Amino acid sequence: MNEIKIIVISKYVGDFGENKDIARIVRTETIMPALQNDYDIMFDFAGVDGATQSFIHALISDPIREYYPVIFDKLHFKNCNATIRAVIEIVYEYMQEGLQ
Repeated sequence: MNEIKIIVISKYVGDFGENKDIARIVRTETIMPALQNDYDIMFDFAGVDGATQSFIHALISDPIREYYPVIFDKLHFKNCNATIRAVIEIVYEYMQEGLQ
């Protein structure tokens, strides 16, 4: 297993992820460089009650596009409630349909 870069989402968004500009910053400054250095990514959603589909899409769509199909073994999520997990699954499904 590769080294893991942990991204604590609440550090950037508080208890609700909705700002696509913040997602873009996290993606370009943290996620993509970590993936380029062969790290896995652990998104920690502790303390986050919800997130919009556009926020999650802005966070992970470019990494999925660039590293498909191996990316699904490199992105990990913890402390997600059922709502956040459902949004992540929607984005995963949408992205996979577009790449196949």
